[in-house]
Amino acid sequence: MLVIGIAGGTGSGKTTVVRKIIESLPKDEVAVMPQDCYYKDNAHIPLETRLKMNYDEPASIEWSLLCRQLEELKKGDDIEMPTYDFLTCSRMKETIHLAPREVVVVEGILVLCDKELRDMMDIKVFVDADADERLIRVIHRDCIERGRTPQMVIDRYQETLKPMHELHIEPTKRYADLIVPQGGNNKVAIRLLTDYIRSLLPSSNNTLKAK
Repeated sequence: MLVIGIAGGTGSGKTTVVRKIIESLPKDEVAVMPQDCYYKDNAHIPLETRLKMNYDEPASIEWSLLCRQLEELKKGDDIEMPTYDFLTCSRMKETIHLAPREVVVVEGILVLCDKELRDMMDIKVFVDADADERLIRVIHRDCIERGRTPQMVIDRYQETLKPMHELHIEPTKRYADLIVPQGGNNKVAIRLLTDYIRSLLPSSNNTLKAK
């Protein structure tokens, strides 16, 4: 099993990179573990308080659960991955069944922050993009998917996203094996990444030997 960590700022294009990886490999060879599924369950906290909490710092993630479930996949066991509701800022009852795959992608803004998780990764990627581009994408996403107004997103960006990015996310570039500038628009870097991933898979090696 090949474990790939993909980090980068909010709105940097991580989802596009993950999609390109999935599209480049045979069907059903990739399992994705989004960091967003592992936010701590704060259902016991009043909604008004939950909505004001900082979700862009490492302390907001239940790393122990993420690492434990990734280890279970590496051992060949199926898992029930948690799900998270961004409208209520709480964990949902529903889970997502994941079976082990040739490639497991762990994706999220903070996935290179936790040393135990980093040590479980075979490839570490940081997807980079200009701050202005990231803000535009965040406004578009949060207004459509998370019920926020543009002003709410801008206020949150200034008060939380920008300082947390500079404090926690940007410094994790130093752990990356590959930095992808221009986010999901960098076709060359994504091609190099996907070609490298394919070269490490047993099925690819067998094909090369057969030739």
